[in-house]
Amino acid sequence: MKPIFTNDWAGILHPEMEKPYYAELRRKLADEYRSGTVYPDMYRIFSAFHLTALADTRVVILGQDPYHGPNQAHGLSFSVQPGRSVPPSLDNIYRELRDDLGCEPVRHGFLESWAKQGVLLLNNVLTVRRGQAASHQGMGWETFTDAAIAAINERKQPALFILWGRSAQEKGSFIDAGRHLVLKAAHPSPRSADRGFFGSRPFSQANDFLREHGLPEIQWCLPAEPEPLREEGTTVI
Repeated sequence: MKPIFTNDWAGILHPEMEKPYYAELRRKLADEYRSGTVYPDMYRIFSAFHLTALADTRVVILGQDPYHGPNQAHGLSFSVQPGRSVPPSLDNIYRELRDDLGCEPVRHGFLESWAKQGVLLLNNVLTVRRGQAASHQGMGWETFTDAAIAAINERKQPALFILWGRSAQEKGSFIDAGRHLVLKAAHPSPRSADRGFFGSRPFSQANDFLREHGLPEIQWCLPAEPEPLREEGTTVI
């Protein structure tokens, strides 16, 4: 298989791609992309890892699976492509960001600037069928992303894990909370945000943690205009 990763994720994730479960996952994905519409575009499946190297990862925001509408998902959890409307969950994230740090909400949902600063925007499952949320659960992605989280957990350098909702919290059950900071709150979905997401102040807590450990803070306030969607050239299929 052609190498997918060119940064330090290669040493962690390329061995995963040699395992039998991943060979089966790859076969299923090839069938899915050939026979229907799957998001994100196959060239953007691993954008989170391309944009945020393992050594640079200071914060992890864990999502469930990609958005399943046209031209939304591009490989970063909670983020949508430039030019798309802001989804309800992300709108609630912006509301909390404003209340926490005073960042005025922007009119786009493109979070690449966070990824470039060391925020790994990782979904538990990296692909989805059009219009069918959670349709690729149980195919093998969970094992693959567990390996990524385990690699961050095992580093000496501490990281902050932001786990919104039960699914993310179950995914992060093996994180060493004695070495890393784990922030848990309700999911930002309109169905649950009022049950503990609003008022959780994750962004200021993240910067407090980073500052305490001598690490650069994240500039959470987003640019008013998004950068163009960058080209990706490596596919898993």
